[in-house]
Amino acid sequence: MGKHLEIERKFLVKSPPAGWQQQPHSRIRQGYFPIRAQELEIRLRRQDRRYFITIKTGHGRTRREEEIPIPRGRFAALWPLTRGARIAKTRYRIPFKRLTIEMDVYERPHRGLRTADIEFDSRRESKGFYPPEWLGREITGNPRYANRRLARRVA
Repeated sequence: MGKHLEIERKFLVKSPPAGWQQQPHSRIRQGYFPIRAQELEIRLRRQDRRYFITIKTGHGRTRREEEIPIPRGRFAALWPLTRGARIAKTRYRIPFKRLTIEMDVYERPHRGLRTADIEFDSRRESKGFYPPEWLGREITGNPRYANRRLARRVA
């Protein structure tokens, strides 16, 4: 897969757009390995019937990311190591202009939380993005809404 630069902005969702539940979506289960370093995140993800280990460094709009597909058996063997740091959500892919907004609808214990991520090809494109009306406050880089933190916070 190779390392790549992830350029992303994240928003709270005020109210989802009409027809959002009919958009392509996938169920995601992910757990985080216990790591003390603030700049390093290693997660284990199941997205429908695909399995990954993802390593991220940095924070805010621009981060380094390496996503490695793994077999189901390896996922099952590693999953117990993430106990106490897991989240479940459904991700909807909503087209917007020539971009895709990925809206995450979280399950218990974060039921009711909806966030939206938009990935960009460049920092310039990221800066020039004007969100649609249905998105709320920008939370890019806000540690309170980082998935690794949500996974460790029980309600």
